[in-house]
Amino acid sequence: MPDAEGQCLPGAFYTDPDFFRHEVDTFLSREWHCLGRADELPKPGDYFTTQLFDEPLLVVRDGEGAIRVLSNLCRHRGMPLAEGRGATRRFVCSYHAWSYELNGMLANAPRMRDRGVTPGSCRLHGFRSEIWNGFIYVNLDDQAHPLAPRLDRLQALLGHYGTDTMRHVETFEEEWQTNWKCLVENFMEAYHLSVVHPETLHPYTPTGLSRKAMADDSFTSYCANYPTTAETRGMGAPDLTEDERRRSTLFNLFPTQVASQAATLLVSFSIQPLAVDRIRVRWTLSTHDDELTQDELKARIALWHEVNREDREKLERMQVALCSRHAPSGPLAPADLEGTIKDFYGYLSRMTGPSGTVSLVSVAG
Repeated sequence: MPDAEGQCLPGAFYTDPDFFRHEVDTFLSREWHCLGRADELPKPGDYFTTQLFDEPLLVVRDGEGAIRVLSNLCRHRGMPLAEGRGATRRFVCSYHAWSYELNGMLANAPRMRDRGVTPGSCRLHGFRSEIWNGFIYVNLDDQAHPLAPRLDRLQALLGHYGTDTMRHVETFEEEWQTNWKCLVENFMEAYHLSVVHPETLHPYTPTGLSRKAMADDSFTSYCANYPTTAETRGMGAPDLTEDERRRSTLFNLFPTQVASQAATLLVSFSIQPLAVDRIRVRWTLSTHDDELTQDELKARIALWHEVNREDREKLERMQVALCSRHAPSGPLAPADLEGTIKDFYGYLSRMTGPSGTVSLVSVAG
């Protein structure tokens, strides 16, 4: 792993399939991952599907109003029960018509009563989930420690923004040809903002005004401050200070959620690793009340699509180049620009452990 002065990781950390498998086995499959926003599912029966590693997931608001994360596999032969997003009263398997209540309990299995398969005799596996600040989180490890108690400092950072009350407006899903860590690092460093995004981000969040913010074992963050000459971005929640209104607060909740919280707009990326060089990006936009007009909202969405296009082009080119035996491991920029990456590396070091480091050194050497 990088030395105390802060060095970039060698290319093999982003390109070696064995190390990716090591990450999945040692910590990624046992950590909390953000899936989206709770108000994407406003009514009982609303659902969306996704996949985390090898687990197809069904995220649904049940009849009691609670959000559940269920296995999206019929208990008969493993057929997926739903696809995409929608609303339903029951989930009915398209293979043999087994059906399930919104809480995952078996409702009916045609012609199976003599085999002891009756309503309520089995249910879809339910994964551990939590709602924090309006985000839906899941952990595939049934023995995992709760998430919320370790987020007090992140809560303090976001407290005035009213993150939990922001209203979901859009969700987008894309596949990028890059390692999951590359997108985390890119989102969380200000060093590239004025270079890669001269027209989209530099006018509001220039590199030179960014400042490192809070961090602990669960997250890292920085503040992208707006120039005094920039137009107002809205008032937001009533408890916001003027400084908070004039910046975007970006955070990485380790390992795979990155988000930008501003006064009137919250953008969150759920990064789902698919392979060493491929990710699914599920990103949501939420607003404060109805402060943004429809035209303003359309402009913000278009801006984020362009920012993503600019970042994606760089990351996908870099992913190919990192396979080189001569891929550099250069020094990190000063703390205000890339200190968040050093925090992220510290997390990776704690999670992968000495055996992961040794195995990668042998590959990289």
